[in-house]
Amino acid sequence: MIKFQMPNLGADMEAGTLVEWRKQPGEFLNRGDIIADVETQKGLIEIEVFDEGTLETLLVKEGEKVPVGTVLALINDGKGEAKVSEIPSGEIQKPEVHPIEDRIEKPELQSTERIKISPLARKIAEANRVDISLLKGTGPEGSIVKEDVEKAISEGKKPIQQTEKEIGERKETSEKPSGPAYDAIRMAVAAAMSKSNREIPHYYLEKRMDMSKAMDWMKEANKERPVQKRLLPVALLIKAVAKALDEVPDLNATWENGLQRKNEINIGFVVSLRSGGIVVPAILQADSKTVDEIMETINDIIPRARAFKLRSSELSQSTFTITSIGEGGADKVFGLIYPPQVGIVGFGEISEQPFAEDGMLGIRPVVDVTLAADHRATDGLIGSRFLAALNKHLQNPEQL
Repeated sequence: MIKFQMPNLGADMEAGTLVEWRKQPGEFLNRGDIIADVETQKGLIEIEVFDEGTLETLLVKEGEKVPVGTVLALINDGKGEAKVSEIPSGEIQKPEVHPIEDRIEKPELQSTERIKISPLARKIAEANRVDISLLKGTGPEGSIVKEDVEKAISEGKKPIQQTEKEIGERKETSEKPSGPAYDAIRMAVAAAMSKSNREIPHYYLEKRMDMSKAMDWMKEANKERPVQKRLLPVALLIKAVAKALDEVPDLNATWENGLQRKNEINIGFVVSLRSGGIVVPAILQADSKTVDEIMETINDIIPRARAFKLRSSELSQSTFTITSIGEGGADKVFGLIYPPQVGIVGFGEISEQPFAEDGMLGIRPVVDVTLAADHRATDGLIGSRFLAALNKHLQNPEQL
């Protein structure tokens, strides 16, 4: 029997609210299936399972806020002994055990129109002003579920008409970052960065790298591509970082009661939210992906990050982080390590600058690269080896 727990989705997370169960007792779960939606400071997160088995019992009701490590459900894997599906960083909290009839998900019954709708579907409908009386439910006993509401939104069949006043209020709100969501993101970032600055002894290194070969290769590769398939420099940078980490594995690690090297290379990258704040989703197994596959993942994950529609694995499994300023930004960026990771690399703006090589001075596109690393886990020599490996790969873009 597997104890499926409330996962830890970042150093700043202490608890989460179980918004909706996606699976019901008796259903068979495959690895990677979405079992529930959980609301955290980072938005609504799809929670995956990493084991196979039959969902036995739901132990936490929809709408309950519980600490990280709380057992949410029991999964029967066909083995007698109980084991924990995910190991939390802190002590496991035991929730109150509810009667079996209370643990089974039941669609919420709307009191006025007697419409059966799940809590998550209602939340999405209210946020998008969808008239649920016009929807046909496809869930148990004809209840309206998340997919029904999202389908109505995508087909444009939906919204309650807004008044001019409401439109004006929404426009005004969208033009400036404010409100609970903005505050929650800011608080989450503040908590993680305060922990980083307080507990991690940082050291910093920087290196200026010639990007002319990488930019020429990318320009050539984009010639035959439609606009939506074109590569951006960030895809090359992520791939080069992944290959450098393969050569210097001490930086692809976490510090948890000592250095813990990771087998997978999952690159987290900082995404700025339009409402303010940041979120750091991960490109999983970046070392095994091609540059094109990384670009496809970026195009998929950034809109979902900004819409707060990430999966738990994308928030909890990063092994190293990248922050990139992009065009029109600062020349250099010095990052703070996201605990419990042991390093973060920062890329400034790629810009034309004087660059000397083999005694010759010329104007080339260059980027200033910084590394912030945990001095408990590595030292300047290891950090320098990583930057050298990263530079080597950027000078050979055709091999990425």
